[in-house]
Amino acid sequence: MRIVVVRLSHRKKRDQRVSTHVALVARAFGAEGIFYSGEKDKSLEESVKKVVENWGGEFWIRYEKSWRKLLKELKEKGFYLIHLTMYGININDALKTIPKKDLALIVGSEKVPGEVFKLADLNLAIGNQPHSEVAALAIFLDRFFKGRELEREFKDAKIEVIPQEKGKKVIKKQET
Repeated sequence: MRIVVVRLSHRKKRDQRVSTHVALVARAFGAEGIFYSGEKDKSLEESVKKVVENWGGEFWIRYEKSWRKLLKELKEKGFYLIHLTMYGININDALKTIPKKDLALIVGSEKVPGEVFKLADLNLAIGNQPHSEVAALAIFLDRFFKGRELEREFKDAKIEVIPQEKGKKVIKKQET
């Protein structure tokens, strides 16, 4: 099963930090990559690639000009489209209905067009109150993987955190 994230309508000036955090959460919590639409942003792409280079794993980021075309292509490839929105079915009820197939998790930026709600196979809410797309993605992935995503190891990491009760310890691995 593959999980990808689709970030809608990225805006360079307004969304740089949040879009980066969406990508970081996607990577850390088990997605294989992120597509983003809106404004093409080399800085966003480079930030994500640098994290992968230093912290390991095989995560990717790709720009797609048309989110509509992308969602239709993903659907044609058999992906189940889940739109994370406060207007959807509560996660506690929705999780058990998700089929065991490839998933595309859709997160918005600016006002999400009504067409996204129709294209999605499932509109899923973490809660029906305003909240961050970063939080929604993290909670969904954690619930979906039942916490196992936190035990993953990231292949080819150059930097690794050694968990500590107090303080912090980071090691830089020697390249061979």
